[in-house]
Amino acid sequence: MGEMLLEAVDIYKSYSGVSVLRNVQLHIRRGEVHALMGENGAGKSTLMKILTGVVKQDSGQVRYKGQPLRIQHPKEIQRLGIGIVYQEFNLLPDLTVAQNIFIGREPGARLRGFISERQLNEDAAKILQQLKLKINPRMKVSELSVAEQQMVEIAKTLSYNCELLILDEPTAALTESEIDTLFDVIHDLKAQGVAIIYISHRMNELKRIVDRVTVLRDGQYISEHLFQDTTVDKLIQEMVGRELTSKFPGKPDYSRGKKTLEVKNVSTKQLLRNISFEAYEGEILGIAGLMGAGRTELARAIFGADRMVTGEIWIQGKKVAIQTPAEGIRHGIGYITEDRKKDGLMLSINIKDNIMISNYDKYSTAGWVKENEAKRVTDHYITRLGIKAVNRNQEVGNLSGGNQQKVVLAKWLCRHTNILIFDEPTRGIDVGAKYEVYELMYELVLNGVTVIMISSELPEILGMSDRILVMAEGRITADLSAEDADQEKITHYAMNQ
Repeated sequence: MGEMLLEAVDIYKSYSGVSVLRNVQLHIRRGEVHALMGENGAGKSTLMKILTGVVKQDSGQVRYKGQPLRIQHPKEIQRLGIGIVYQEFNLLPDLTVAQNIFIGREPGARLRGFISERQLNEDAAKILQQLKLKINPRMKVSELSVAEQQMVEIAKTLSYNCELLILDEPTAALTESEIDTLFDVIHDLKAQGVAIIYISHRMNELKRIVDRVTVLRDGQYISEHLFQDTTVDKLIQEMVGRELTSKFPGKPDYSRGKKTLEVKNVSTKQLLRNISFEAYEGEILGIAGLMGAGRTELARAIFGADRMVTGEIWIQGKKVAIQTPAEGIRHGIGYITEDRKKDGLMLSINIKDNIMISNYDKYSTAGWVKENEAKRVTDHYITRLGIKAVNRNQEVGNLSGGNQQKVVLAKWLCRHTNILIFDEPTRGIDVGAKYEVYELMYELVLNGVTVIMISSELPEILGMSDRILVMAEGRITADLSAEDADQEKITHYAMNQ
């Protein structure tokens, strides 16, 4: 293993008197992939903010290349050769790929204020070629898929000639082939002596690329292992502080009730073609498919976020007109979006107002909010869902990813919707939080709610669904019972074979 590149020793950090990091240690060597693991709220994000100069630790020291790491402004990390790719994108959609990669560093920009677009595109093409990406550097980012945008984020970071690369859930939006491409790049970077801090909850990925692993729990350092000397079960136990005997809760005894939703011949201008299916009270209907198959587009059309060109929506046996999300909500539909930060939350406001934003009509009279009732309901869901926060007034942007997801859940649970659509409900959250989401789904179906779950993780689809729809190229290619489904069969239909 290479020489020590970065070392964090005895790191402490607190907010408003609440400790979030205590006695945290981290040792990163050149040419290694080092996994940082822990449940949401374990302190991973706070530690990364310290390493990249976004926040300053209360005590302890970070040494980089043997010297104390002193960062006055986050932009200084680029000069030091430290790059970070966040789970949420930081791209400008109206600029081209090349402009995003080199923003602020455009070739020729210092020469009389003119930018050489030709040189800009050529330089970007070289980096994209390194990543084996067939993306035109002249395309606008808004024209790219989510997966392609993720790879542009990585390309932008690599353009700084990083010696330490931090990847936060980098494969969350990638297909299997794109993950293979990313891992090839990671192996190449390792060979060049680049150190990589890899944050992911996907255990199967870690086996392929990770050399060592550090585990945090509740803001404290728990352990450091050579990955080959430990097991997934041991890591999970250290992360959650207890042994999880199963990835999924035991399925409770419930049976399917009456039909609650019927979708007839729905098409949209962009992708969906003649989609028809039914969903029932008290069932979990899984929707599987490859990226670009139309799963999210279907959810958005049902909810009223995307306009249907043709088709009908029937709820409780009645045809309804849903052309806006407000109308979808009024008809008892809730939608937990794939991108919680972009579409599901307002990061700069507090937990209470995020939960209440879709529910003030229930907790107000003549335009006046029943503030005490709103506070009571918010505190109820903070307790019920185990949201880790200082109090209801904490800004949602300062919560961990898993706790942000719980705030989104609370918003819809407070609404008492009859049909609840979960779009990638466990993306970017840890194994313990996943288990809690699954338990909540079972609680919902036991109470007669129709749960529709979109997921890219086949074990999740198979482990939780009562029935599975498979989509490909904007169409439904299979409607399978849980008993008849397996990974091979779902993949076959997802590839439209």
